[in-house]
Amino acid sequence: MKDAIASNYSLIYAVVAAIPKGEVATYGQVALLAGLPGRARQVGYALHALADPSLPWHRVVNAKGEISLRSGGSEGDRVQRLRLEAEGVVFDRCGRIDLERYRWRP
Repeated sequence: MKDAIASNYSLIYAVVAAIPKGEVATYGQVALLAGLPGRARQVGYALHALADPSLPWHRVVNAKGEISLRSGGSEGDRVQRLRLEAEGVVFDRCGRIDLERYRWRP
């Protein structure tokens, strides 16, 4: 079982690594591109377990174009927004990203 999870995480990380600067992908989109349709939640688990800080985890958002808030009062959501804004991604006044404009289309 652990080997299957590690394998899935590797697939997920490969997709996340390919998301270009200034673009975003949804958790579900990453799952689909990794060959894991319907496993958006597993993408979240994989990103939570991420040990490689060079992977652009901040480019993955929820299906509403929002940053998914972390539990436990983490600074991750603020860091994610700042990184995306530094790449030119714009948030509306409700904290959403226009997925029509910024969604990655591989």
